[in-house]
Amino acid sequence: MPQIKNKLMLNLVLVISIFVLIVAYFIEHILKYEPCNLCLIERLPYIIAVIIISICFFLKKFEKITFLLLALIFISGIFLSFYHVGIEKGFFEESFLCNSNNESNILTKEDLLKELQKKVISCKNVDFAIFGFSLASINSIVSIILSIITLKKYLNYGKSK
Repeated sequence: MPQIKNKLMLNLVLVISIFVLIVAYFIEHILKYEPCNLCLIERLPYIIAVIIISICFFLKKFEKITFLLLALIFISGIFLSFYHVGIEKGFFEESFLCNSNNESNILTKEDLLKELQKKVISCKNVDFAIFGFSLASINSIVSIILSIITLKKYLNYGKSK
């Protein structure tokens, strides 16, 4: 019975991760809101989670370590999204993460002009919100929930109730 609950929980985390990615790509490509660099980086925990869970299902083992890895991944997602919210609220200054798409090897004036014409998306601007919450805020909540679920499953792995 606990084996079924573990698989069910992994399936739930997998579905939530895929859903979050679909929503992010929908907002970007269909609704045409360009994400900032931090928004793109905040997708990584979900992409990694999908890969790790898929590997776990394929190998049909390593469930306990999968829960630990997922917990660590989503805890890192909490820090990323809190940092992003802090930038949006003015608690932190934008860092190199927010404008890391700029190359510093501009050699000619044509390259400089091209670079100046690129649209730079600021991490502090909230261009898209749902119910008044920025996507970084929503990501913080989702990351907290997934961290709690996966950490609890790791800590209680193998214990019968």
